[in-house]
Amino acid sequence: MSVLDFVRRKHQVTVLYINHQTVQANMMQGCIQEYCTNNDIQDLVIEKIETAQCPAGKSPEEHWRDERYKIIDRVAESRGVPAITAHHLDDCIETWIWSAMHGNPKVVPYRRNQVIRPFRLTPKKQFRQWAETHDVPHVEDASNTEMRYTRNYVRHVCVPHAKHINPGIEKTISKKILNEEVQYE
Repeated sequence: MSVLDFVRRKHQVTVLYINHQTVQANMMQGCIQEYCTNNDIQDLVIEKIETAQCPAGKSPEEHWRDERYKIIDRVAESRGVPAITAHHLDDCIETWIWSAMHGNPKVVPYRRNQVIRPFRLTPKKQFRQWAETHDVPHVEDASNTEMRYTRNYVRHVCVPHAKHINPGIEKTISKKILNEEVQYE
């Protein structure tokens, strides 16, 4: 919501909301619709993911991610502009730690097909500060606390330990992000 609020102040935007068809997702959809109405945003696209169609052998997280990217790419291509996501520095740290534990540490890339991620060097706390300062509604996804999801375990258990061992991990990952950007210029 903070990124939407930030971008819409200078640019005409299309808002894409992907509803995972949960109680929380339906509440968030209402929040987005109200925000768009209150801020005179005319172009709101709502898509739904069929959660019941998760293929055997695939985790719901993986299924939802794959389906989100298919939708984002399709909508962005139809509009002729890339989609901006709010991936932030904390996401990059989580991804690097998670992927390192699987033997292949990697940085969240700046671009994936029609998706660009210009906020990878921005700490999550800055998004929260923007929301508070500009009275932007914020809804925390309740599933973010469920430890059955690997990403949440990394976020809530591994990252605090990594920050204890290396208090400069934000700087370390920021350098990796900047080095990756230099490679693609």
